[in-house]
Amino acid sequence: MNAPPTSATAAKDRLYGQLSASLGRLNRSITRTADLLEDLQNDLHAMSMFAGLDAAKFMAIASVLNPDEDPEGEETADASK
Repeated sequence: MNAPPTSATAAKDRLYGQLSASLGRLNRSITRTADLLEDLQNDLHAMSMFAGLDAAKFMAIASVLNPDEDPEGEETADASK
């Protein structure tokens, strides 16, 4: 005994179809967001490594250019001789 589909059943089926499509789009968006966050994490790690290396180079060059000064900016005892 299959009853003919009523307008309420058809509306319900249509809404479930819309819900299914929306959940599919949401799943794709969440997957894309997770991928982008992973890329962001890798980029931030690379930036921190770059900043550390750049700071080390800056300190090395500063020590070569200013050999008479200690880190506080005062002259050392050897420089006054």
